[in-house]
Amino acid sequence: MWIETTLALRFLRQGKAQTTLILVGIAVGVAVIVFVTALISGLQANIIARTLGTQAHVRVEAPRELNRIAPAPDGVRRLVLEDPRAQALRPIDDWPQVLAVLDALPGVTAASPVVSGPAFGRRGEAVQSVALIGMEPARYLRVIPLDQNMLEGRLSVGSGDAVIGRQLAEDLGLRVGGKLRLDAGDGREAIVNVAGIFAFGVRELDARYVYVDLKQAQSLLGLPGGVTLIDVTVAELFAADRVAARIGGLTGLRAESWMETNAQLMNAIRSQSLSTRMISAFVALSVALGIASVLAVSVVQRTREIGILRAMGTRRRQMLSVFLVQGAVLGLIGSALGAFGGWLLVAAFNTFGPKLFFIPMPPSLVPAAMALATVAGVVAAAVPASRASRLDPVEAIRHA
Repeated sequence: MWIETTLALRFLRQGKAQTTLILVGIAVGVAVIVFVTALISGLQANIIARTLGTQAHVRVEAPRELNRIAPAPDGVRRLVLEDPRAQALRPIDDWPQVLAVLDALPGVTAASPVVSGPAFGRRGEAVQSVALIGMEPARYLRVIPLDQNMLEGRLSVGSGDAVIGRQLAEDLGLRVGGKLRLDAGDGREAIVNVAGIFAFGVRELDARYVYVDLKQAQSLLGLPGGVTLIDVTVAELFAADRVAARIGGLTGLRAESWMETNAQLMNAIRSQSLSTRMISAFVALSVALGIASVLAVSVVQRTREIGILRAMGTRRRQMLSVFLVQGAVLGLIGSALGAFGGWLLVAAFNTFGPKLFFIPMPPSLVPAAMALATVAGVVAAAVPASRASRLDPVEAIRHA
């Protein structure tokens, strides 16, 4: 390939204006691919991180209660208008054994028992509906990074302490060290000390969540020794639905992944990914067409030279290789320049752009973009290369 490569580089140097123009076009195209792909990936990662900062990857709970209707006697058809059964707060049966199964399950990195139920928060004459969450901090913080969202005070839920959301603290006029009365109904009440205030950045959660000790939540909600949920974190985010299905099959419990809970978010992420692939495909097509047009013009301009080379013994395969090498060289150099330009755009966004989120540069993005442009260059060069290799030496020299 030494001869073919030498001829290809010589042809490129002779047409400096055309070569420079197509290199700029390829560089711009690849820079667009790199920047847009990194931007969309960073946006998706930021959205997922914010979403999963307040919820588990998989939530395991007791199966829903269903109506049970006695079978009709033989020969009798029974028409029943059935109302859905009300879902009372109920614990998970044998939850310590279930927790042990989840701890040993491949793909699960953390599991935390949780008691969750409704109550009222009172301070003086002010009353707010709250969601009581009883948890064990050592396990729970491996699932939900509550400690990273603390605004004031400390994360303490033992010995009568509680942690509440910022909006709830504002609504009830509470500060760290204040007293909050929790009323779960049926005479189950407790007065807790506000040890800390957190902010998830989601108004609904910040206005309702009250974290207490697991045992205190069990007592307030009338579930001694029981838990209503087991929150699970998985190793691979987008494998959460498969892990949830496996948990459901192993335990017989209801397991719902974050992908099911956030179906609209998943649709948006899929749409963004599809749009990114479409942009990349159209940019690659424009790069290929640009390379093909430049090499087609090159074949016409160098018809006489091609004829002389063929008359001197250059084989068709060698002439085909000359133009394929040109396409590969254009794609490789142009994509390298474009990848560097895309990296500069990402760095400029992270440095000077709005501090909405950080755009990471995936390690495989630049090699993938360069490979795409190089392959597009070789494919685009196929038609001009085939035409050049089929030129008859005598006719080429005569009509040049």
